[in-house]
Amino acid sequence: MTEQAEKHVRRAKRVLREKREMRQKPFLYAVVCAAGVAADVSKLITSAQERNWEVGVIATPVAMNGFFDTAAVEAQTGHPIRSAWRTPGEPRPFPAPDAVVVAPATFNTVNKWAAGIADTLALGTLCEAAGLGVPIAVLPCVADALAAHPAYRDSVTRLRGMGVRFGDPYAGETDPDGGRAQFGWERALDLLGPPPVAGP
Repeated sequence: MTEQAEKHVRRAKRVLREKREMRQKPFLYAVVCAAGVAADVSKLITSAQERNWEVGVIATPVAMNGFFDTAAVEAQTGHPIRSAWRTPGEPRPFPAPDAVVVAPATFNTVNKWAAGIADTLALGTLCEAAGLGVPIAVLPCVADALAAHPAYRDSVTRLRGMGVRFGDPYAGETDPDGGRAQFGWERALDLLGPPPVAGP
């Protein structure tokens, strides 16, 4: 990183700290990708709110197409769901994040993020948060066949090297008795630890 880039990152971190000190509650970004378990994202939001996080949801464009109840999530968080980029004059609907959870995190999102591709708001947010050192926890929801792909393994290794915290993999496969393992929403919050104390 060049000296000028380091100065920009230091300044951005200082501004984030100052904004956090003015808030009543720490703010958590929940990045939701297009996987079937996303239908239960309200469980993550409830658990986060019980732990004193304020939550804002950022969804991938595909996840917005029926993967979860968007109206219910907006009512639960009290914030609009973000999926598209703001126009230059539009105000920021969320404050800067104190932490980020990516759940469920798909094969596509993990690989693009690790490669530095920011072609959606969700990916751009993840790339920026990682660069600013914001704590990030990921709950992957990736089928075993896809998780075996060398690109995915390399992506996970790269993101771990950037300080990203990963929960256990979840393939979502049906058990022999027809059941399905529960997706561990709360595990993402455990990976982050207690929320920082907000306010002066």
